[in-house]
Amino acid sequence: MKMPAPRVAPLRADCVADSAGGLTFDVTARGASGAAHLVLRRRDADEEVSLPLAPVADGRLRAALPSTVALPEGRWDAYVCVGDDEPQRLAPGLTDLRSLAARTPSGSRGHVAVRIPYATRQGNLTVRSWLRAPHAEAGELRLRDAELTVLGRVYGTALAQDAYAELRDRHAPGPARRTDVTVDHADFGFSVAYARLTPGIWDLWLRPGGAAGPRVRIARLLDDIADKKPVLTYPRARVRTPYGPVEAGPYYTRDNDLSVSVTALTP
Repeated sequence: MKMPAPRVAPLRADCVADSAGGLTFDVTARGASGAAHLVLRRRDADEEVSLPLAPVADGRLRAALPSTVALPEGRWDAYVCVGDDEPQRLAPGLTDLRSLAARTPSGSRGHVAVRIPYATRQGNLTVRSWLRAPHAEAGELRLRDAELTVLGRVYGTALAQDAYAELRDRHAPGPARRTDVTVDHADFGFSVAYARLTPGIWDLWLRPGGAAGPRVRIARLLDDIADKKPVLTYPRARVRTPYGPVEAGPYYTRDNDLSVSVTALTP
């Protein structure tokens, strides 16, 4: 009787984030021979970044992804490649993302770069990367009766006095709903009255330079949560509108962008 081949434990990588937005990977690979690299492959795209792995203490290999290395927005699956062997998928080890929780980038480069390592449902290591230029960071969300108030900060551009916010129906080509914004240096705030919105999904945008400037998606990126949708949840309000009764509330999308969901209720 032929015995099944023994299962090989996956290689694991410990990850540490620094306040500048860089990542360090420590891979447990005792006995590995030959040049080794940590490879990040962008999912659904023919693109990869190769980082040399150098020996450190206790037979571990270390690779660094500094904030100065460009990592386009997307999900990057992590592999280790030793010598001429086929790349092997990495599993997550210990992760230290404490520096991300209090990170406040300067925005002097005109963009905000965020990289958050996380474990996939299959138990593999992936890095979620965002690269926004400029960026509108959502901060506190205040919910009161039939209204949402959004407080935030802009990075990589200036806020003009005629800045405003837009709500756009994701699945309808109609005009955006415009909302006035309060401006305090780089900080902004605005309110959304649910009664103004028809049933649907409304994406929130900021026009930091007014009508003549770019439209910037409002998102929450500057923390250590890779997928906020199942983690940051908010109560929904029942509101009477000219379109009938609805239930409405904010949520974060799979990309951590901020939206408002409006659902029609049976009268």
